[in-house]
Amino acid sequence: MKTFEKIVQPIIFLLLLIFLVISPIQAENLISTHFIDVGQGDSVLIELPNNKNMLIDAGPNSSGDKVVDYIKKNGIDTINYLIGTHPHADHIGGLDDVIESFKIGKIYLPQVNHTTKTYEDVLLAIDAKDKKIQAAKKGLMILENKNLKAEILSPIYDDYQDLNNWSVVVKVDYKDISFLFTG
Repeated sequence: MKTFEKIVQPIIFLLLLIFLVISPIQAENLISTHFIDVGQGDSVLIELPNNKNMLIDAGPNSSGDKVVDYIKKNGIDTINYLIGTHPHADHIGGLDDVIESFKIGKIYLPQVNHTTKTYEDVLLAIDAKDKKIQAAKKGLMILENKNLKAEILSPIYDDYQDLNNWSVVVKVDYKDISFLFTG
C-alpha cells in the first residue's frame, strides 16, 4: 500500500500543478460579453482576452449603482476603454457612477454636446478624474494586435441633427469572431 501511495501522490500533485498552470492560460484566451439589464437603455461589459475591459454605456441614471455592482461582482476594478455611445440619458446616465467607482483608462464619446444635467454629470465625473475625452469617430482604432482589434465604425459625419445618429458603433474582432455593438 505504501508503494502505491508513493506513486499515486506525486502523480496527483503533478496533475494538479499542470491544471493550475494551464487554467490561467486558457482564461487569457477568452472574450466574455455581458449585456447588463438596465431596463430602457444599454450597458455592455466586454472582458477582452488581453485582460483589459471595455464598457459601452451604463444605462439610465437609476441603473448606475446596478452597473457598478455588476462590474465589481465580476472582480473588475479597471475599465480600460469606456464608451458612451451618445448623450441620451438611457445610455450615459450611469457613466458618472462608473467613472467615480473604477480606475478608468481611455474615454470615448461622440463629438456632440448636449444640455442635460445627465450629460453635465458625466463631464464633471470625467473632469474630477482628470481624464480627457477622445472623440469617437469612424476609423478610430481603440486597440489592435495580432488576434484582437476594436474599431469605431460610426459616427461618420459631424453634422447630425438627431442625437441618435451620433451613436458610436464599435466592431470588436477576436480571431475569427466579430462583434458589432451599436448605440
